[in-house]
Amino acid sequence: MATFAPNKLGMKRLSILFLNFLILVPLLAQPTLKRQVDQLADGLESKIVAWRRDFHQNPELSNREFKTAEKVASHLRSLGMEVRTGIAKTGVVGILKGGKPGPVIGLRADMDALPVTERVNLPFKSNVISEYNGEQVGVMHACGHDMHVAIMMGVAEILSKMKAELAGTVVFVFQPAEEGPPGDEEGGAPLMIKEGLLRDTKMEVMFGLHIDSQTEVGKIRYRPGGAMAASDWFYITVHGKQAHGSAPWSGIDPIVVSAEIIQGLQTIVSRQVDLTEFPAVITVGKITSGVRANIIPELAEMVGTIRTLDTAMQRLIHQKIELTVTKIAESAGATAEVRIDNKTPVTYNDPSLTAGALPSLQEAAGAVNVSENKARTGAEDFGFFAQKIPCFYFFLGGMPKGGDEKKAPSHHTPDFYVDESGMKLGVRSFCYLVLDYFAKQ
Repeated sequence: MATFAPNKLGMKRLSILFLNFLILVPLLAQPTLKRQVDQLADGLESKIVAWRRDFHQNPELSNREFKTAEKVASHLRSLGMEVRTGIAKTGVVGILKGGKPGPVIGLRADMDALPVTERVNLPFKSNVISEYNGEQVGVMHACGHDMHVAIMMGVAEILSKMKAELAGTVVFVFQPAEEGPPGDEEGGAPLMIKEGLLRDTKMEVMFGLHIDSQTEVGKIRYRPGGAMAASDWFYITVHGKQAHGSAPWSGIDPIVVSAEIIQGLQTIVSRQVDLTEFPAVITVGKITSGVRANIIPELAEMVGTIRTLDTAMQRLIHQKIELTVTKIAESAGATAEVRIDNKTPVTYNDPSLTAGALPSLQEAAGAVNVSENKARTGAEDFGFFAQKIPCFYFFLGGMPKGGDEKKAPSHHTPDFYVDESGMKLGVRSFCYLVLDYFAKQ
């Protein structure tokens, strides 16, 4: 019987064909897996909405997300995942190892609510009262973190059903205290990193999203590079000289000096830095002084925030705040001290990862519904993860269709409202990002 022995040229062609086959097989599998994602997302939508409503009605403040964490952990365990709890106090991590070897991807959702009393008249409205900084406050998911958790639970359920087809590992990170831990406590992304989350899981990239009350449902917005601002908090103490309110010339009024300082701080942004390069914001959020109408007090205290999108500008603004505050106080015969705390870094979208993620979002939402966004001066502690590994963070539409983004209630307000129909796109987007990232490796 004759045997066939391919020559070198034939072997080379066979090798090329085989390599092409190996490359093509995952790409051919993608449409099938994505159709499966779509079908599962359709079937899960009502369940995801129910989860969200439960979290919305039972919100918990930063580092106090005990019941939320229990529900998340229970769900992940029911999916057969390795589950770790108590990370950064109340954080939960689920690890889904695919049936095939590959990279490790992190997906992140934040869990905490805010000290805001809800005004929206919903059947699942929050009536929770809790303590914040020694005061009794209403508690509300006024930033959409309830949706983030519900979306991620849906993603976990869908991908766990496709475990055998996944060419890699997905780490589901349910993070506490994104809004900032109370008092002097540690928390949030920095504490997760400090405790070894990235080291222990060996994540090579991380994806995150944020629901947006001022972007229409069905749309996605993103930005490569600096997507959200660094957030610094400043504390200013002005020392004057107490006097009778009827004789201000006999004292040094720290309230008047503080008013001049507030005005001076605004000229830093409007007159002393180049806003054509990067936007910046300086806001005084609280001023405290005095006890009685006819007493000029000895002391005034201010706290506020600085938002920047560039580290060089951040350093420059810090220097100018110190100079402005101390010199204005000195000119009035008063003295002043400034302390600036770095709270969160810039949320930086790795340009290469962003470019690679864009086709996945366009496929999930339709290319016409995905657009590049201008930089935002809001801050996110997701930026701590982005300092360590390549990250991509995008915004998911939550405003009802036909709404006016200029009139839609903003985040962190009692009237904050988001349309639940936008959550399914969030689920599909995360799943598509995972499948496409695995296929490209």
